[in-house]
Amino acid sequence: MQLMIRGATVVNADHSARAEILVSDGMILAVGRDLDIPSGARIVDADGLLALPGGIDPHTHLDMPIAGTRTADDFEQGGRAALAGGTTTVIDFVIPNQGQSLLQAFDAWMDLARTATCDYSFHVAVTWFDASVAQEMGVLAWERGVNSFKHYMAYKGTVMLDPEQMPDSFARAGELGCLCTVHAENDEIIPFLQRKLLAQGVTHPRGHPVSHPQSGEADATWRAIAVAEAAGVPLYVVHVSCAQALEAIISARTRGLPVFAECLGGHLTLDASVYEQDDAQAAARFVMSPPFRPKQDREALWNGLATGAIQVTASDNCAFTDAQRSKGLGDFSKLPSGTPGLEDRMRVVWDGGVAQGRLTPEQFVAVTSTNAARLFNIYPRKGCILPGADADIVLWDPEAEHTVSAKTHHHAVDFSVFEGMTFRGGPVATYLGGREVFREGRVNAEPGIGQHIARPTFGPGFNFLRDLLEN
Repeated sequence: MQLMIRGATVVNADHSARAEILVSDGMILAVGRDLDIPSGARIVDADGLLALPGGIDPHTHLDMPIAGTRTADDFEQGGRAALAGGTTTVIDFVIPNQGQSLLQAFDAWMDLARTATCDYSFHVAVTWFDASVAQEMGVLAWERGVNSFKHYMAYKGTVMLDPEQMPDSFARAGELGCLCTVHAENDEIIPFLQRKLLAQGVTHPRGHPVSHPQSGEADATWRAIAVAEAAGVPLYVVHVSCAQALEAIISARTRGLPVFAECLGGHLTLDASVYEQDDAQAAARFVMSPPFRPKQDREALWNGLATGAIQVTASDNCAFTDAQRSKGLGDFSKLPSGTPGLEDRMRVVWDGGVAQGRLTPEQFVAVTSTNAARLFNIYPRKGCILPGADADIVLWDPEAEHTVSAKTHHHAVDFSVFEGMTFRGGPVATYLGGREVFREGRVNAEPGIGQHIARPTFGPGFNFLRDLLEN
């Protein structure tokens, strides 16, 4: 069936214009004024609304096994949360155990995603490295649609790659035309401070941000940049949370290095005061790594988005229920790390960005969709409203107000880190491949509707990414 959206202002990352959108067979067929209406086409009146490319969240952890439990949002429920917030594609993480075959882990995650209600793709974490891993990285890149490899610089003994092996992994990714990404924290500082605080009797979650200082994040960011420069590969730093880490990225970019950055909706909105609640259960809900930072770091992130030093916003959706966190209430170092945020990411960025005058609507589209599509090489299939693109479209009301509540959100957890906060701007309807999957509070997406999005590798020299660096 064909679909015609009329009356909206179409917003892409480089321009906006009032236009009609004709959709056929899941793709955008035409965008323009006074388009002919095919016989039998469904007409959607979007007068007064913006038509945006479906959001792309390049950092989620859905149905992830961890420490004897799993994240609460799976690919079905997490996908529903995504669609309700205007996000149509997520890039999740395959995280092999140390010593496990990367291909075996990839197949396991693909099986988990069979019930996905939004489109999905995968980064793959390199948690160990030898000749067999290098060979499997090639298979993932050439045959499985993986063009990005994750490197943890924290969580020693579980998912952290041996620092001596990181240059080899970076170099192999570069040979394959794949992007290297890093979780940048200093893993020597974290356990040292955890032991010190616990010895002082600090067991409350307020110890968590103290044991994950900005200096440790900045140190790891500088080191990751140095490794990427030595290996001659581009670098993508996930969940940048503080000014000190951002300074390292800006310095690298000033020297012409292809270093890119992502920040989270939570870090743009909340600050370290959330850990000061006397109720340990309430404070534990905000435990994530890196933690929420002081207010001045939050402002640095907004400035980074406005100036282009940060290109992408994500959620790092990694949700745990209160019951799952209960085992760590007597020792903050044992609390599972992660928060929900997939549903509210785009509202948070519009409210704090466009509504507050920090970002233009075009910049909003860039940091919530287009830049991720370009960085992970799925543009122009995703990330734009242009002929030939997937018909992933969000009809957005810039003046709508939404108050977040765990009673109405679509996450599989019994709280929200944004509980009671009101955000201006939000989706009225979301279309995935031309199918209306969300309208005015109701998600209508069957399990399995989401498609796996294979991402091609980059060409020699990563010229595509270097062009993005210059822009």
